[in-house]
Amino acid sequence: MTRTSSTLDSIVRALHSAFVEVLVAPAGSDVPIGSVTLVDADDLAAELYTTAAAADLYLLAGVREADAVAWFDDLATRSSDLRPTAVMSKIAASSTLMQHAARTAGVALVAVHTQTRWDRLLSMVRGVLDHSSPSITTPPPSSAEPSELAGLVGADTDLFGLAHTVAVLTRGMVSIEDQRSHVLAYSASDDQADELRTLSILGREGPAEYLRRLEQWGVYDAVRRSDEVVEVPAHSDLGIRRRLVAGIRMTATQDGSGTPRLVGTLWIQEGRRPLTDDAPSVLQGAAAVAARLITRILEAPTNEAVQIQRLLGARGGGVDVPSLAAALSIPTDGPAAVIGLAALDGAAPDAPSSATMADLSGAIRLHASSFHRLSLVTTLGDRIYVLVPRTRAETSVPSWTRRLLEGIEARTGIRLRAAVASPVAALSEVAAARREVDRVLDGTAGADDRVTTLADSRTSVLLGEIVDLLLAHPSLHDPRMAALVEYDARTSSSLRESIATYLRHPSDVRRAAADLHVHPNTLRYRVRRAEEITKTDLSDPAARLLMELQLAVLARQAST
Repeated sequence: MTRTSSTLDSIVRALHSAFVEVLVAPAGSDVPIGSVTLVDADDLAAELYTTAAAADLYLLAGVREADAVAWFDDLATRSSDLRPTAVMSKIAASSTLMQHAARTAGVALVAVHTQTRWDRLLSMVRGVLDHSSPSITTPPPSSAEPSELAGLVGADTDLFGLAHTVAVLTRGMVSIEDQRSHVLAYSASDDQADELRTLSILGREGPAEYLRRLEQWGVYDAVRRSDEVVEVPAHSDLGIRRRLVAGIRMTATQDGSGTPRLVGTLWIQEGRRPLTDDAPSVLQGAAAVAARLITRILEAPTNEAVQIQRLLGARGGGVDVPSLAAALSIPTDGPAAVIGLAALDGAAPDAPSSATMADLSGAIRLHASSFHRLSLVTTLGDRIYVLVPRTRAETSVPSWTRRLLEGIEARTGIRLRAAVASPVAALSEVAAARREVDRVLDGTAGADDRVTTLADSRTSVLLGEIVDLLLAHPSLHDPRMAALVEYDARTSSSLRESIATYLRHPSDVRRAAADLHVHPNTLRYRVRRAEEITKTDLSDPAARLLMELQLAVLARQAST
């Protein structure tokens, strides 16, 4: 999945040399990087028994020096096309053994700041790969005059390029954050970068006392309420320097109508020189550009997302599975599982939107990678799909899915449900597995079990599909039901509800009456009245079956 516009050099430039540093580069730093994976010690041990690299760039999380050196020694015995291009490690800077082993293996080695969060680093590297741009590798020269750069704020750049340009124009240090205060891009830092900026870029929280004061001072409220630039004064007692911040807002429609929603913030920290007088106006203009860039990122699927969606059969046309598998660095053989995630119907009045589900997919991607490092995640509309190649065990996938849903609810309050397709033998069958997942999600919206399979829910799934089939063919609608609908509407009665409850308990009138909170004789009267109106004998099993199906059709019509 190599892209010529993404190189090791462009990734290091985007992450900045304060947090990553190239230690070893046998083939130079201008080598192409098209994919990245996060591996732990267990994954690395398994790598010793494989013959191909899972990605171009490896992030070694929690891997000891001895294990890393042994792995590099193994890589040295492989041909260049069977080993990764580069490796990032937190212990590399202090390990001459790792540096020597990487050089012998012909693999670039990059040191990572010890306080960096791996999940944030993985997310940022993937952001560079997914939305790489020449502006990352060729930023405006820092020696340029502001007048020469004024037009670049509106140029077709990316978030990193925008951050750099704003930094030059304002003489400050810029960071662009999403609505959850996660750093999306930033400009270079100098020795005046305070602790808040450093920790934010590393993926760590800033000083708790300072964040609490921002809330107390109403900074976040002001950004949410207004388009105006908010000034945050310096606080030497907290080691915090002066800042300006503006909200990044995007509209829901292309013509600019609709209520704008906050999608992030743009910050400028003052460094060794005071900010320029026009910094507030530059910040406002940059916030508008950032909104367009973030909108473009959110609306345009990445190259990897398109490939996964094609593999899942979501984009039509013929699919070259071997080519897609090679591009995604996953095997074509072995059992594969597909998981579908959707909002739990009726969980809350503000059920997660497609945009919210897209936001969740990033977190799910990280959890899926930790469960199985070859896992792939994509979003289609208001559903998220997880593809797990070479599943470890059939029972482990539903168990992991349950833990995932519990974790998401605990952290975000969002309640999801999931469907797990029966494992398929090879990647060529995952499109069919996704269709199975959709059948289950469509047919189990009100089910009690939040994680289910077609085997576990076949009755409700098939019944729902039968009702959909009846609904789509008016010739199969029983005209006698119209009289029942008309009677309920004219008399404000509830005969349909009463009959539906009665049919669920055909041999227990007392239980059905209890469910309706009426006397059994009242229910018996309603049944006789419905039989008279529809000219139906509900003592006939065939009539009862038809009535149940027709009532289900009416219920489906009322809900759509």
